[in-house]
Amino acid sequence: MVSSNGVAVWADGIREELRSKLPNQRKTQRNKLALLVATMLHVRSANLVELACGLPRDTDRTDMRYQWISRFLSNDLVSCDAVMEPFAREILTQAADGGRPVTMIMDQTKASDRHQILMLSVRWGERALPVAWRVEETEGAIGFAVQRDLLDAATNWLPSGAKVVLMADRFYGTPDLIGWCRDRQWDYRLRLKGNLIAYVAGKKTTTGDLALSAAHYFENARLTAKHIPTNIGVIRDPGHPEPWIIAMSEKPGYLSTLDYANRWGIEPMFSDFKSRGFGIEHTHLHYPDRLGRLILVMALALYWAVSTGMWDAATNPTPDEKKAQTVNPRNSPEENSPGSPEASAAS
Repeated sequence: MVSSNGVAVWADGIREELRSKLPNQRKTQRNKLALLVATMLHVRSANLVELACGLPRDTDRTDMRYQWISRFLSNDLVSCDAVMEPFAREILTQAADGGRPVTMIMDQTKASDRHQILMLSVRWGERALPVAWRVEETEGAIGFAVQRDLLDAATNWLPSGAKVVLMADRFYGTPDLIGWCRDRQWDYRLRLKGNLIAYVAGKKTTTGDLALSAAHYFENARLTAKHIPTNIGVIRDPGHPEPWIIAMSEKPGYLSTLDYANRWGIEPMFSDFKSRGFGIEHTHLHYPDRLGRLILVMALALYWAVSTGMWDAATNPTPDEKKAQTVNPRNSPEENSPGSPEASAAS
């Protein structure tokens, strides 16, 4: 069990990291943020009462600690994008090392009955790390205007000349997002709904009808009345009621369509934020901006945990970690997903 002194030691290290990455941030903000991140790592809970109980402050009153946390979360001077920028730049630069394409994943998750989180993350190994997010008070899908704002922010943090592949689920497989990617020369794997109008070789059809046809790959299809050009790949596997209908800029084929399996990397990250991790759904915060700053604390806690784990693996590798292992993500989709070894064995 980590003592309050141990949390303070963690906070000192996090504070130094923040100081090096955010030299212009107000010292009081930096100190409070470091202390909250360290406490989050200690209590592993986004519940503000539990955070308050674990916060090493010079008071025995939990209500005063709770108020201290609430004041920080309501501080409009704390910008999530500004704090995340140096961390995101660093991880995106590492992801693009050697000219590798950077896999970005955009998806949405429910934080409460009132709030949805639109998250942009970067694929990191077999999972993902948060880059930027937007919190909206809505019960449905967050629209393209917010998606564009989120993507525009992250675009400025990419290293010059970086190649990007954007992954997104069917809520985001829209002509607007495809057009946005084309304008920036991003590659993409966007899952499409089956009810979109499509024009292939001049004939009007739907994406659902394309999925049921004998062909698997369609070049230069045109989507909806906007006639947005894209290529489409389809994967149908036994045991799965719905095929994957994937829009892409690359020439469609089995492997390029299967690349969409990389989107699953965001699911373990969402689990870290939710019931299997910090439990963000139990915060009971009513304002999107405050929930966004709480996500900032959790995101920095994840970065700190990952960087600490990477340092430990590099300095104290296990015998298995000493062995050079190469995993091709195209050959290792999520278990039982379309295109996975399990699904293929069933065919």
